[in-house]
Amino acid sequence: MKQVNVKYFAWVRERIGKSSERVETNAETVRQLVVELGEREPRYELAFSDLASLRVAVNHVLADFDSRLENGAEIAFFPPMTGG
Repeated sequence: MKQVNVKYFAWVRERIGKSSERVETNAETVRQLVVELGEREPRYELAFSDLASLRVAVNHVLADFDSRLENGAEIAFFPPMTGG
């Protein structure tokens, strides 16, 4: 079991209802963490229902959903950024 710090930004934060939390997980990858979170309650399931509309960073570095998780990692979920 590992502990990770999860941060949510923009509409992800709005759907889940919090900006961050510490999570105990058995997940080995970000994708497995998303599955675990989605099984918690409907608001998480909704927030993670379309991974193509999400980006993830692990320890402040853009990553993909197959990135490995280490104990104490910071995981951030946010929508794609657009310029304008």
